[in-house]
Amino acid sequence: MRNLRIVVVNTIINVGDEDDASLRVQAERAHQLRQGLQEAGYDIVASLPADMHLPEQIAQLQPDMIIIDAESDARDVLEHIVIATRDERRPIVMFTESEDTSTMEAAMKAGVSAYIVAGLHADRIKPVLNVALARFKQEQKLLSELSDTRHKLAERKVVERAKGLLMARHGLSEDQAYQKLRTLAMNKNLKLAEVAQRILDVEDLLG
Repeated sequence: MRNLRIVVVNTIINVGDEDDASLRVQAERAHQLRQGLQEAGYDIVASLPADMHLPEQIAQLQPDMIIIDAESDARDVLEHIVIATRDERRPIVMFTESEDTSTMEAAMKAGVSAYIVAGLHADRIKPVLNVALARFKQEQKLLSELSDTRHKLAERKVVERAKGLLMARHGLSEDQAYQKLRTLAMNKNLKLAEVAQRILDVEDLLG
């Protein structure tokens, strides 16, 4: 199995001002994260700033996972992440020093799979990422099952409407209407719901 391709999103990329203690702390955190990922064998495809270009860059890089390294409030980062993963969901892990409940809630709403407070240690990175990936896969499976259930329910409603229409138009029993739909579907090599929808579409056109 190939290594995960990871994009790291930092609140800063370069320190710039060596006399700024907070920037030095953030730079050290970024270094620890990068070192921990490399020691665990992950493929870091890019370290990106949290700016308006982030969605486009993530779309180009197509990473398997996104890691956010945020010293404190990361609301701006989360806004960009939401846009970047809106059309294609990915597991997201957020390392932060913020224990603010509202920030954590915003992160969960943005699709963050794991929100880790004061937990940026090299030996913890791999198990944290493994758990986040497993949780993401489980969530995606549940969402897929829910979507499938909704789709089947919608198809069933279409078939029921078409059956009712055939019964009313041609004086058929419910079973006869259903058999007529099945015969049409087999003859046209279509799904039952597709034939039903075509019948309803024709009815709408003819009034």
